[in-house]
Amino acid sequence: MKFLEYTPLDRLNDFLSLLNLGERSIKGCLEAYSCKHTGTDKKLSLSLENQMLDYLGKSSDTDSPSAADFLLSRSSRKTLIYLVLTLYHMYPDYDFSAMKAHQFFTEESWDSFKQIFDTYMFEASKEWIESNGGSSLLDSLYKALDEVVKLAECEIYSYNPDSDADPFLERGAIWSFNFFFYNRKLKRVVSFRFCCLSNLVTEEFLMAELPYEEDGEIFDDMDM
Repeated sequence: MKFLEYTPLDRLNDFLSLLNLGERSIKGCLEAYSCKHTGTDKKLSLSLENQMLDYLGKSSDTDSPSAADFLLSRSSRKTLIYLVLTLYHMYPDYDFSAMKAHQFFTEESWDSFKQIFDTYMFEASKEWIESNGGSSLLDSLYKALDEVVKLAECEIYSYNPDSDADPFLERGAIWSFNFFFYNRKLKRVVSFRFCCLSNLVTEEFLMAELPYEEDGEIFDDMDM
């Protein structure tokens, strides 16, 4: 997997880098990757393939039939491998094989993504129009994604891991979503993660992290 730079994504990333809305902030990031093996990708791919086959062999009637059926297809397993490899490149210090990341992907449609985006990014969309005018945030996102991965040919996946095994989850997160747009023909994938953070929790954490010496300096300057 190789990180790809695309100007259409940069404008959206700049806007979503940290959008302060008072008591909370919206944060988002779009990243594009080529699905060509680099470095240790081949070794990881083989390990992930064996892990999925092992999961299939141990799956029982009580397991989700849709998950097991999806893994029966070689092409589907290959898709999941690309998605998990994308996670590895986004978070190189995190062991996704240990948490069986392939079990947390769900196939979505543009309509289901749009419903989530419209609901949770409503305030961000208002800020976008005020700052940029013209087309809506969703329309701008659609055009950028279409330019990079041709949405009409894309498969869309959401990634919803357990909270204690989620590298996306930041301190103070109120909600968080992770989507992947994969074009099989182009062998290209775009990840889009966006979340809402409580500024109150973040500020409390930063205050708690202040070194004792700095606290002392603050009180030294105060008249007691």
